[in-house]
Amino acid sequence: MIEVLSVASEIYPLIKTGGLADVAGALPGALSESGVTMRTLVPGYPAVLGKMSGGREVARFDDLFGVPARLIAGRVEGLDLIVLDAPSLYDRPGNPYMGPEGWDWPDNWKRYAALSWVASELGLGLVEGYRPQVIHAHDWQAGLAPAYVKFGPSSTIKTVMTVHNMAFQGTFGAEIFAQLRLPARAFSVDGVEYYGGVGYLKAGVECADVVTTVSPTYAAEIRTPDFGMGLDGLLNNRSATVYGVLNGIDMNTWNPATDPALAQTYTAGTVQGRAVNKRAVQEAFGLEPLDGPLFAVVSRLTWQKGIDLLAANIALIVESGGQLAVLGSGDTELENAIRSAAKAHPGKVGLVTGYNEALSHLVQGGADVMMVPSRFEPCGLTQLYALRYGCVPLVSRVGGLNDTIIDANVAAIQAEVATGVQFAPPSQAALADAIRRILVLYADEKSWKKMQRRGMKSDVSWEASANRYAQLYASLIGYSTDDSQDD
Repeated sequence: MIEVLSVASEIYPLIKTGGLADVAGALPGALSESGVTMRTLVPGYPAVLGKMSGGREVARFDDLFGVPARLIAGRVEGLDLIVLDAPSLYDRPGNPYMGPEGWDWPDNWKRYAALSWVASELGLGLVEGYRPQVIHAHDWQAGLAPAYVKFGPSSTIKTVMTVHNMAFQGTFGAEIFAQLRLPARAFSVDGVEYYGGVGYLKAGVECADVVTTVSPTYAAEIRTPDFGMGLDGLLNNRSATVYGVLNGIDMNTWNPATDPALAQTYTAGTVQGRAVNKRAVQEAFGLEPLDGPLFAVVSRLTWQKGIDLLAANIALIVESGGQLAVLGSGDTELENAIRSAAKAHPGKVGLVTGYNEALSHLVQGGADVMMVPSRFEPCGLTQLYALRYGCVPLVSRVGGLNDTIIDANVAAIQAEVATGVQFAPPSQAALADAIRRILVLYADEKSWKKMQRRGMKSDVSWEASANRYAQLYASLIGYSTDDSQDD
């Protein structure tokens, strides 16, 4: 067995703000079939510690970046966790990264430096009987872990850095460097220095043995100035060790045949059962019980997610006999744009703000079309859930959206392989054209049901991607993966 320590700032079902949590929560189980044991190091937020029972203390720190802390190992919700219990750092209300006023915690640099430093110490054998061979760091919050390994005493522990979203980099002023427990030589272009300050994601991308991101297309995109967010040069310099590994989803949590959040469960063979869920979605969003196409968005309401493009096309959806259900929150201006549309089109447009896991499942099980009009999208999980639930995705042709949806062009329809509609570029006009294409497809009930069933039969599991990760880990530590052993 290969022993891997995953380091993540959030993990489903304990604490979640986005797709990172879903991946961190699903990957350990998926890897267990591939000869990999994965434990996850997570901060001791109230939501995490509140669900810990029967854990045991395995290490204690009198001075972890100026505060006392301890490590608690335990199994929660089927996950093997090592929880960094440091109340001064993590015992705070609400969102893991922001205070109640919506601003980043000013000591985020310390909170996530501590997480990364503890990861490297675990790699050095901090806890007797536990010595991971690979540290797998996720996003900027864990980005210093590869740096602590690179500039530390160990030459055996290997590191993987996964970039879930290049837009979030964790950059701080140079004044924090002296407190990071790194040698002076680490403040350099081949260490943590980034445009005169300290870059946590940059450090991970620079120092890790392997860099992965969450789709092949995004792995190529981030090596361009348009998507690289300032790190494209670095990524190009190490392009031989940058890989795109597509995310999967938890097939048990997201299963329309058993999902307790649905008003009516169903399978690909009983897709007509979705009609009951459609009525339930309409009721939840204050929409009239109409039979036209029900478009949906489950997303952060931000520029990145293309919500301004959606807002500009709401009138088209309504005038064409469609409805729109939007679940999410984000930029005040974009929230207000959707809210205004809901007032202008009562019974046709509905908005529910905030995060609601159960309602997101119901929307997937009842809406006809799932819209993901993102300007960039590393992988995207929403469209994978949509495929699984027979909710036809309408997506922009970027990142993982390009890798996972087969556009319903003429050839794909004739070959009966289409699973959704793609559009490019990410513009108001291109989205409008895509909506019109969806309306034509929806009008052909027989073909629409075929496309739904085809989506439901798509392989959106972790199996192939987990095997890819297992191969990466094995190659790093010099293991060979022999598929012929059972012959």
